[in-house]
Amino acid sequence: MSRAETAAGTGLHDDDRAGGPGQDGDRTPGRTQASPATRAVWSLGLFGSELLIVFRRARTLALLGVLAGVPVLVGTAVRIETRGGRSVGGNGGGGPAFLEQISNNGLFLAFASLAATLPFFLPMAIGVVAGDAVAGEASTGTLRYLLVVPAGRTRLLLAKYASVLAFCVAATLVVVLSAVIVGFALFPVGDVTLLSGNTVPLSDGILRGLLIALLVASSLIGLAALGLFISTLTDSGIGAMAATVGLLITIQIVDSIPQLHTVQPCLFPHYWLSFADVMRAPVIWTGIVKNLALQAVYAAVFGSAAWARFTTRDITA
Repeated sequence: MSRAETAAGTGLHDDDRAGGPGQDGDRTPGRTQASPATRAVWSLGLFGSELLIVFRRARTLALLGVLAGVPVLVGTAVRIETRGGRSVGGNGGGGPAFLEQISNNGLFLAFASLAATLPFFLPMAIGVVAGDAVAGEASTGTLRYLLVVPAGRTRLLLAKYASVLAFCVAATLVVVLSAVIVGFALFPVGDVTLLSGNTVPLSDGILRGLLIALLVASSLIGLAALGLFISTLTDSGIGAMAATVGLLITIQIVDSIPQLHTVQPCLFPHYWLSFADVMRAPVIWTGIVKNLALQAVYAAVFGSAAWARFTTRDITA
């Protein structure tokens, strides 16, 4: 039985919620207040349901497949180019520097793949999933049925945001795992030479890689909140996805124009590649901290805007 059918079977309607659309469904007059344990079960149930919805979609699986294919393409290209002792040129920072190291250590394919996917492929996938979170339900007519579940609008929105964040982690891990498999298969693996010139054991390099994966996933929480907010503004899932991805591309363009350097530090992608500083000794934390702080601000601002819009929205679909 689907979520919509389960909700419909309760015999409730969105208008039965306490005081209209702006109130939480746990406070309906004449009904017993749900216990904390019951509310926790509802919240976990919503989160689990949202995870299933996100990861069962063919579109989501296709996006993960594309992300998994990037390390294969990069690794194969580097393998072909480095035949006969030839080297890959690098510009000494961010992604290109990682490319130069792949032929010496397959672990660097993970870092190079993250650097290659972070500017567009990873955020595009997040934008699609986040933009579809609410608008997709509205366009298919299931959103109204979801709102009759006693967990309420706030918990439903939190469950959707949590599922988008889970996709951020999953998408990042797919890139990393694919890159590790390809890198270890095509290139030698051993002690890791950092971008600063220091050499550390492979175990230390793997730990740094896990930290980088966590930082990359964390770099997407601001975009996830922005996409969720856009998703609450429309009943068109395709429109919300297109708007989120279009806004992402626009911001990326603005961030690349030198004449706009004054506003660039306020743009959520500006510090994305700061994760490269983890591969230095000592680690340079300035850009990383700025990136995490900026993502937290975007998450707070657009998360609050999404909540304000969603809890006062008149759901007719």
